[in-house]
Amino acid sequence: MLRSSQGRSQQPQLVEGVRPSRPRLTPSRVTSSEIQAYAQLRDRPRPTNDSWIAACCVVRELPLATFNIKDFADFAEHESLQLVH
Repeated sequence: MLRSSQGRSQQPQLVEGVRPSRPRLTPSRVTSSEIQAYAQLRDRPRPTNDSWIAACCVVRELPLATFNIKDFADFAEHESLQLVH
């Protein structure tokens, strides 16, 4: 809801023929979902945050520098994530 200068609530006006936008599926979002799905198929579900971090690195072809090697070893083995110890 929008507020006018007089404090009244206003509904945003929709323009005929224009549909509201929705969040776009970025490569990182798609890859994160795929990584989580494949991990579950391997009976090794991974935390969402770890999957998101791994997906960002995989999509951008960047190595991940982490002290938590064990948390990302599965991604390195199956998803071509490069780890830096």
